[in-house]
Amino acid sequence: MVKESLSDYFKGKPIQPPWGWMDIGGFTKLQRSVLIATADIPYGELRSYKQIAQAINRPRAYRFVGTTLANNPFPILIPCHRVIRSDSSFGQFGGGTDLKRKMIELEAE
Repeated sequence: MVKESLSDYFKGKPIQPPWGWMDIGGFTKLQRSVLIATADIPYGELRSYKQIAQAINRPRAYRFVGTTLANNPFPILIPCHRVIRSDSSFGQFGGGTDLKRKMIELEAE
């Protein structure tokens, strides 16, 4: 299932996280809501940390969103690379800013 999801991603096809086997049980309810809201960002679109905070009804928790996404156990499946700063700069990414930029460019094609 993961192999197919990743293959679809690199072919430019939107993917849905296979929640059935993804273990996010070690996260709090609020952290899980961040991961789910991030997974809902459509392929090729971006959201700011602030927009994710608003989506989980915690409009001032944008730093919390960033901290949660820094611990994302399933990058690509939970596309934290689609989350940027409000000023449109990339912000941090576990794989580095260059990789984040390349992934965003890939999805924009």
